[in-house]
Amino acid sequence: MTVLSHADTPIGLLQSVFGFVGFLANQEKVCDAAIEGRDLLLVMPTGAGKSLCYQLPAIARGGTALVISPLISLMEDQAAKLAALGLRVARIHSGLDRGAARQACVEYLEGALQFLFVAPERLRVPGFPEMLAKRKLALIAIDEAHCISQWGHDFRPDYRMLGQYLPGLRNSPDPPPVIALTATATPTVQADILAQLGMANSLKFIHGFRRKNLAIEVVEVAVPARASAICHLLASSARRPAIVYATSRKQSESLAAELSLIVRAAAYHAGLDAETRTRVQKAFQAGELEVVVATIAFGMGIDKADIRTVIHAGLPATLEGYYQEIGRAGRDGALSRTFLMHSYADQRTHNFFLNRDYPPVEHLNKVFAALGEDPRPAAELWSESKLDEEEFDKALEKLEIHGGARVDFGGAATKGAAGWKKTYTIQAQYRAEQFERVLRFTRSSTCRMSALVRHFGDVNDANQPCGICDICDPAGAVLRQFRRATPTERRIVQAIVDRLRPVSYMATGTLQRSLELVDGMSRGDFDGLLDAIVRAGLIEIEEAEFEKNGEILRFRKVLITEIGLEVRPATPLPLLIGDGIADEFEAGSKALPRQKKATTSARIASQKPGGMETNPEPADPASEVLVALLREWRTAEAKRLGVPAFVVLHDRTLQAVARARPANGAQLLEIDGIGPAKAERFGVAILKLCAVSSS
Repeated sequence: MTVLSHADTPIGLLQSVFGFVGFLANQEKVCDAAIEGRDLLLVMPTGAGKSLCYQLPAIARGGTALVISPLISLMEDQAAKLAALGLRVARIHSGLDRGAARQACVEYLEGALQFLFVAPERLRVPGFPEMLAKRKLALIAIDEAHCISQWGHDFRPDYRMLGQYLPGLRNSPDPPPVIALTATATPTVQADILAQLGMANSLKFIHGFRRKNLAIEVVEVAVPARASAICHLLASSARRPAIVYATSRKQSESLAAELSLIVRAAAYHAGLDAETRTRVQKAFQAGELEVVVATIAFGMGIDKADIRTVIHAGLPATLEGYYQEIGRAGRDGALSRTFLMHSYADQRTHNFFLNRDYPPVEHLNKVFAALGEDPRPAAELWSESKLDEEEFDKALEKLEIHGGARVDFGGAATKGAAGWKKTYTIQAQYRAEQFERVLRFTRSSTCRMSALVRHFGDVNDANQPCGICDICDPAGAVLRQFRRATPTERRIVQAIVDRLRPVSYMATGTLQRSLELVDGMSRGDFDGLLDAIVRAGLIEIEEAEFEKNGEILRFRKVLITEIGLEVRPATPLPLLIGDGIADEFEAGSKALPRQKKATTSARIASQKPGGMETNPEPADPASEVLVALLREWRTAEAKRLGVPAFVVLHDRTLQAVARARPANGAQLLEIDGIGPAKAERFGVAILKLCAVSSS
């Protein structure tokens, strides 16, 4: 029996090669299994050390590890870190010239590499898999493995094809192990990954979906008000660095432009050239940029531990994608916040993208009918289909994925199997269901982190509330505003509890219709009141469904708890009701005036005992004159710059200036909200107005 020296053991390699004192939770047993040659699926959250689980075993096994990675940024980041450790690494992807790719192949065949990173589409290049098969690999690592599954949130057709190439790369008596890694995969996706890769006897390591330092807020914000809210959130240096996820390239550009007026920010999306994307990524990594406003592609491969905030400026398509994106915050273990903004408009946007990405079956039928046994160029098929270019591309892509077409590397297509229609229809329905789960997450009255943990199949851990999300700690929420219940609402709560006592449960709609006290209350206000009662522990709300005439209908059922059974009119209750976003975050929005139309209950809560609403303006006449002058100047300046008024000067800062009446630059800088950059840009004009109003 060979006895390994300490330097050759997993812990020895961890210390001597990677410079770590010890393994993180769950890493060691994964590494041991891979070193032994076992195939395995590893599902571990972002920042928990997945990459080491293939890198260390690769070094321990000797030879070259093949790493298949879906994004150039991810590949470049990991390759650079390994090279910095003195390891021999090469990459092959579309961002490199042919000379670099050829040199990488030469070094691979000479046995000079420890790691070779390739994009999945590279395996479709004629002769490339055969070249790889000339040497025995140490192991095969498939990063972001959820991309393989048609049920995954970031499905890639080229990833789906990986399974057909693996047998040729493992054709030896002692085949290299396959390690599939992902930060996000539901039980359905996990099963599909293993099936597609032919890993029937593999080990599964599913660990740690709970992130204890992420405070999640989910709040309804109208689309026009989101830029204002995001700028306010990120104006505080304590909330930076930050990533803002936009729903489109256009939104990414516009948000980045507004943020650039107050912080160092830039846009990142697939429409930018590779050089610009690389520059933005490196600047953010180095701390030269504080905020990146990006589409979904940004963040994969970003190993930045101190990201304090992740903001979604619209609803994501899947909970898996959302979980992965918020997981990029707080990798250093410090408290970090995530904000998910949504409104009904997001549903319309999603439906547009769903219809675009999953075209009608009729479109696929037209392309399928034009296919034959002999290869036909895509341009010829497009012309015959009578579809526009984007419709044709999507139809052919879906046919290939579902086996209805075979497309060679040159783009010519032949007819595939006729059974594509069934699987395509199922997948389109599944995509719609994924977004429905996102909507249910926004409406949920349970702990945000627990809901995510439960989604990924960890039912036992899902029973523990996080204590820091907007549901668990409403008083600690930053963006979402809560208020105390009015006496009328307290009476409604008692009526709800009394109505639920004699029954096992009631549907939310039935419950509302059965109560005279809520006559005239909107469904949204009623649901908000129910959420408050859930937070108080008096009731529970569960998602349920039933079948009627062959259609699945979903509803929310309300159940009373043991605590709720004990509630009487005199029982003190800490009822906090969600009331949208705080006024300070809405200020400056062109579409939503500061005095927005409020619900009846919100108006009651905002009034003083005499029925007069609060007035934040300065009380003395001289200050009011200066406020008016400053507002007039601010409006003109904002129009000139093409930005919301708050970017020039926030209401609270404007009023502070009016009260302080600074006479020089030093006094101006003492005012909260006036920093050196703002003083340099607007100081002369502000001081002039202060002097005029004093004369």
